[in-house]
Amino acid sequence: MVFASLEFLTLFLPLFFAFYLLTPQRFRNHTLLVGSWIFYAWWTPKFLILIIALTLLAWGAAILIDKTSDEKWKTRWMAWAIILNLASLVWYKYTNMLVGTLNEFLTGHQMQPVPWEHVMLPIALSFTVLHAISYLVDVRRKVVPAQYDVLAFSAYMAMFPHLIAGPIVRYKVIDKELRERVFSMEKFSLGVRRFMIGFSMKVLIADTLAPVVTLCFGLKNPGFWDAWIGCVAYTFQLYFDFAGYSAMAIGLGLMLGFHFEENFNNPYLAVSIQDFWRRWHQTLSSWLRDYLYISLGGNRYGITRTYINLMLTMAIGGLWHGGDNWNYLIWGIIQGTALCCDRAFTQRGLSMPDYASRALTMLTVMLAWTVFRATGFDNALGMWAGQFGLNGFGIQDEVILALRPMILLTFAIGLCCVVYPATAIAKRGGLGVMQWSMLWPVLTFAYGVVVLAGQKAIPFLYFQF
Repeated sequence: MVFASLEFLTLFLPLFFAFYLLTPQRFRNHTLLVGSWIFYAWWTPKFLILIIALTLLAWGAAILIDKTSDEKWKTRWMAWAIILNLASLVWYKYTNMLVGTLNEFLTGHQMQPVPWEHVMLPIALSFTVLHAISYLVDVRRKVVPAQYDVLAFSAYMAMFPHLIAGPIVRYKVIDKELRERVFSMEKFSLGVRRFMIGFSMKVLIADTLAPVVTLCFGLKNPGFWDAWIGCVAYTFQLYFDFAGYSAMAIGLGLMLGFHFEENFNNPYLAVSIQDFWRRWHQTLSSWLRDYLYISLGGNRYGITRTYINLMLTMAIGGLWHGGDNWNYLIWGIIQGTALCCDRAFTQRGLSMPDYASRALTMLTVMLAWTVFRATGFDNALGMWAGQFGLNGFGIQDEVILALRPMILLTFAIGLCCVVYPATAIAKRGGLGVMQWSMLWPVLTFAYGVVVLAGQKAIPFLYFQF
């Protein structure tokens, strides 16, 4: 079940909030937990056992860290729990890719491939592991106290707004609200507004562009215009899909009484690649900085070590994004290289005009998105060849057909409907700020529901992640 589906909007969400609001304050974590488990099990019940097991592992290890007086054993309990979390992630996410790579090597050298049955990746596993690691490290660092209430901690780990694709919500952010939060119509209304805007970003823009992206990245020898139309369409699709999901998650959190951190801040307006990563997937960027980059040594051991740490952080961050091919690792290496170049450029006191810096940043980001979206490295090379004009400058008939007026009109309407209510909160025609800021999202959301009813729900790009 995804947020942008009729079953979620018309069945799960109304029933959940009916039970949630009728539940006494002290039992709302229980209702949240049960509702979140039902939400997860809707996809496939068997993997709910894995999520519960990882939750209990993190909960128990944190208590052992808290109760143990020996500093070495505190670190050992944390390390073992993190290793077990990472082991589950490696098994479900990367084993297929590793075995596939091995079998390619074996068959290429006239040897028998290893018999293998595909391992299915459970949804939410990647984010569950990140939440568990950040909690364990924070308990070890004494940033947060260990949570002894297993139901409250389970509600944090399984909370359906952020369970599937973030934002990454650190335990310290909602520790107090897990213990006590007050429902208010103002928060609920703001949450509904945020959810509706995110829904419209997903349905009206991202889903409208999805067929164009699929077509362009599926072309055998894309020309210059084919490749760039596909790249630009994917650049918009990925942002509005992921930022739309984050907006819906933040909105749902507000409706429940929680304040999640923002996840996007106009990343495509970034003036440098460093600025881009301060704006894009902010909760992941800060996670990588605090739990990986700093743990590797950060910038404390000289310039060379700093560059190595940057490269390792972004390479691991790239690999974390996917385990079906090596493109994600390549994407991470590209990002790490760009960050190192940017750092070296600025540290030498060099600069360029804002317009040139923004253009170069977007070019780097979009060329990197090409390999991120491609189904394999050969596909990425073909798209890059097209983008650099090596396949000619024509445009294929299929692409022209895909860009039919209705698609462009829906995209334009979606862009106007989403951007305007997200930015314009002012008095118009006698309406108050809150009234006007709610009117546009309601109209946009209604239009999005009509569009959704006429098509099959498209999963979020980060859905099975």
